Amino acid sequence: MKPTIIIAEAGVNHNGSLDLALKLVDVAADAGADIVKFQTFDAKALVTAGAMRAQYQVDNIGEDGSQLEMLQALSLDEASHVAIADHCQARNIAFMSTAFDFWSFEFLKRFDMPYIKIPSGDLTFGPMLRAAGESGRRVILSTGMGNLDEIHDALAVLAYGRLNPGQPANLAAMREHLASNAARAALRDFVTVLHCVTQYPCPAAYANLAAMETIRDTFELPVGYSDHTLGIAVPIAAVARGACMIEKHVTLDRTMAGPDHAASLEPDQFAEMVAAIHDVEVAIGDGLKLANPVEIHNIAVARRSLVAARPIRVGEPLVADMLTAKRPGTGLSPMQYWDVQGQPAHRNYAIDEMIE
Repeated sequence: MKPTIIIAEAGVNHNGSLDLALKLVDVAADAGADIVKFQTFDAKALVTAGAMRAQYQVDNIGEDGSQLEMLQALSLDEASHVAIADHCQARNIAFMSTAFDFWSFEFLKRFDMPYIKIPSGDLTFGPMLRAAGESGRRVILSTGMGNLDEIHDALAVLAYGRLNPGQPANLAAMREHLASNAARAALRDFVTVLHCVTQYPCPAAYANLAAMETIRDTFELPVGYSDHTLGIAVPIAAVARGACMIEKHVTLDRTMAGPDHAASLEPDQFAEMVAAIHDVEVAIGDGLKLANPVEIHNIAVARRSLVAARPIRVGEPLVADMLTAKRPGTGLSPMQYWDVQGQPAHRNYAIDEMIE
């Protein structure tokens, strides 16, 4: 099994502070995450002045208000992005950020990010999907709030953009193009699809990990899981069910004010999750059911052999009441219990002597 790619979702848990953002990089690197990811946006290009906060944002921040006001307080400037990326390089962890508008998308091209991330809210943002496909970079497509038809259309736009950059097409044409072998092959080369439930925090009962397998089987693409549940059990279970990528929010303190802190892991718990995921990876094994090298020496101790249940004289035909099975398992297997009956004893046997 290939190692699971673990993304520490710093998101906006820096609360607009570069110092906090750099500390989140340190937490992610210390925990063993592969990537630490932030969010990049021009608030005015993302939301209208009248857009209100989601209920979970109201609950987690403790006050109502506009999304615009909230996002403006959570943005980082260009210089901060450069400082974060430099710190990531120094800490040997990959830097990523999700672009939520076209200015941010173009700005982030200057960084050597391993993926472009399409967030769940942009699953239906066709122009951004097209730009991501045309970028030539690998793409993570998050599917919170989505259904299979919406995922299909998003993949159609990504594939068309990758194979036909700059060529005009409507959605119907891109859907038709997705049926081609070339489009399917292209997607397998550059897209990872994340199952996700967009609620912060998400009750475990709504995680629906089986949907991850539905996505994989439907589109024949690598799948992962973007987790918003409390604790570490669900992302660990997702790896056991085949997730090749896990994304999980990280924070310095879950009690901090902000929209995502409550659904995040604190440093020690994030490190515990990373360690547990790697334990699960090696525990999955190769699927062959054989005696494992670490248990072979226990076969003789734990298995049984056919032994005499009472004294037997040489030449006596062996019958059922002469035989029983006891440890150790160094003699005839008890599976031969029926085969030896009727055969003459080759010698005298005392009670508990192994039948030869």
